[in-house]
Amino acid sequence: MTDGVVSTSSSLPDAEANDGAVGNPRAGGGKVPVHKRHSFKGASVNLFYLPAILVLVVFIIYPLLSGIGLSFTNWDGYNDAKAFVGLANYKQMFTDANFKQIVLNTFIYGIGSTILQQALGLALALLLNAKIKGRTLIRAIIYLPALVAPVIMGIMYYFVFQYQQGALNALLSALGMPKVAWFNNAGLSVGIIVVVNSIQFVGVSMIIYLAGLQTMDQEVVEAAEVDGASGWKKFWNITLPLLAPSFTTSVVLNLIGGLKLYDMVKVLTGGGPGYSTNSISTYIGTVYFDNQAAGYASAIGVFLFVLIAIVTWLVNKGLAKLDWEA
Repeated sequence: MTDGVVSTSSSLPDAEANDGAVGNPRAGGGKVPVHKRHSFKGASVNLFYLPAILVLVVFIIYPLLSGIGLSFTNWDGYNDAKAFVGLANYKQMFTDANFKQIVLNTFIYGIGSTILQQALGLALALLLNAKIKGRTLIRAIIYLPALVAPVIMGIMYYFVFQYQQGALNALLSALGMPKVAWFNNAGLSVGIIVVVNSIQFVGVSMIIYLAGLQTMDQEVVEAAEVDGASGWKKFWNITLPLLAPSFTTSVVLNLIGGLKLYDMVKVLTGGGPGYSTNSISTYIGTVYFDNQAAGYASAIGVFLFVLIAIVTWLVNKGLAKLDWEA
């Protein structure tokens, strides 16, 4: 009995020492408390955000704020001298004789390209989702133009539609038909730009829809087939609702790309004839470099930023309200 008492009492100091090592930060040689270890770990993880935050500040936030500030000045873009002019640049923008047509062109590029890319992209995705021979190669060929710089793509198609030596006019001449001055007609030029832009980026829409088709819940599709759904009924009531996230992503990306279209317009038409095919982006370049009006160009840039933000918000909100239930 005595031995049992002595043994029990002698183990108490060890238990107290261990308890102090775990829970008492003042205990000599003890471990760091759990909450401090978590705080240190959290601080270490936050350090990995710094490069992304720096890139965001340097390349997005600072230029945006700088552009907003410059839009209230008369800076010419070259000299240091600049003066505050208030809303004069914005007033000039809304009274600019060319601006209404330029905004209209921008919406045509955005909406036209978006509609064309959705129709072609979805059709190609449905076709190439089937088990057909060589589908991987065909997908790669369709997607390939998206990897080419828009400037290069524009140059290629310029020599397709060029009047004197263009491939299309050469074909027309060979068939005994008269040549067409494709870029002398503003409406025709705008249509060509929409088509060429859609051809370049239709592969992106196709890939987005393919991803949606391949991650689709097949149990829902099979259940619909058992119930007798097929063809157009199956597509409209089952496939399309299940592709809602892919549809929203593709529409928003295509719309933003079309609204800020620059390279294709600049290479194919240069904004001409006159200002008739200019987009807002190309007009910004004309105002800045040709007219040396950086303050006015900044005001137009701010307008474009706000326009894209509002349109994107409205499209997202509108698509979210649609009844996508399969």
